[in-house]
Amino acid sequence: MKQYIELLKSEPLLKRLSIIQSISYFAAWFSSVAIYTLLLQLSVSALIVATVASLHFIAGVIQAPFSGSIIDRVQPKRLMLTLLAIEIVATTLLLLVDNLSHIWLLFILVFIRMGAASFYFSAQMSLLPKIVSGKKLQQANEIHSIIWSTAYTAGMGVSGVVVFLMGVKIAFILDAALFVICLYLLYKTEFKVIVTKSTQTLLETMRDAFIYIKGNPLALHLMFLHAFVGLSAFDALVALMVDQYYSHIIAIPLALGLMHAARAFGLMMGPILLGGWINNRRVILLFTMQAICIWIWAAVMSNFYLSLLASVLVGFFTTILWSYTYTLLQHNIDEKYYGRVIAYNDMLFLISAALTSLGIGVLASLSYSLESIALLIGVGFMVAAVYYRWILKRYL
Repeated sequence: MKQYIELLKSEPLLKRLSIIQSISYFAAWFSSVAIYTLLLQLSVSALIVATVASLHFIAGVIQAPFSGSIIDRVQPKRLMLTLLAIEIVATTLLLLVDNLSHIWLLFILVFIRMGAASFYFSAQMSLLPKIVSGKKLQQANEIHSIIWSTAYTAGMGVSGVVVFLMGVKIAFILDAALFVICLYLLYKTEFKVIVTKSTQTLLETMRDAFIYIKGNPLALHLMFLHAFVGLSAFDALVALMVDQYYSHIIAIPLALGLMHAARAFGLMMGPILLGGWINNRRVILLFTMQAICIWIWAAVMSNFYLSLLASVLVGFFTTILWSYTYTLLQHNIDEKYYGRVIAYNDMLFLISAALTSLGIGVLASLSYSLESIALLIGVGFMVAAVYYRWILKRYL
């Protein structure tokens, strides 16, 4: 932890952006419990729950082909301010959703809001290599993942209590207010990044990036590897677990908040404890341990208290896998293509997460047990371990 604190002290812009990111991530997860609580209160089907979960990712998939080109051509601050404003509007309009006839509006607003959040994320991750490099870049990614996990823990936990005590609408109002704070802080942050003027059209820059990726097979393999981490998109599975196993012993918003907070605690602790230990060869072990922890979770899923403990294990290896595979990609692409390659990398990750969410809903609707669905996700991480072993031997 000491090295992270020292890095933030030496890089004031990184520190400021990290503070803004902490608040925005907290806000994003704060209303997540409210959304899933609303769905369960409306008694929607497993497929609708899974569809809403997948919409958190599909927007990023659709916009990725052109968002990277925009990131490489537009000043980051101006772009990020615009995206935060969109999140504020979309979050506020969630107040209008209060019965089953408004599900279509919920779909649209989640799609717009998460599209803006995904765009913002790609813009910031493309900005990091221009602020720091080398070991500092790896540490910056780890700081980002710790912020994500900490905000996830706090956001889910606090939101569960707020929704239980005050209701869904209050959660949405507080969420929008947090995004307003982020907008103000970013507006007051002074930074300017040199953006290379391009004579190419948007389509030409997209084609140029595809040609670059095609000629850089290591980058392409690392993008696919990072996408395997998207299998950890468990939100739909957790919501169905709460509805099936725990709703008779604890209030739904509290159960949702506690389950997500437990996993997020593991997400937060992983990079703190493993950040100095991880290297290229040990990534294989991390993918393997991720699979084993998911299988343990599947074995104890029906027991609320054991499931809480297993959720911590499930999260422990996820964040460090995410940050390290991201760093590997950043180290193996040219600066000229940061925005586009990062956007396409995020697109593959989001496709993986969206398909995982939809797959959970489809399999559940076909009467597959939630335990068997978790077992299949664990198998996916074992496949990732084998795939990375091949990448390591051939390229790294």
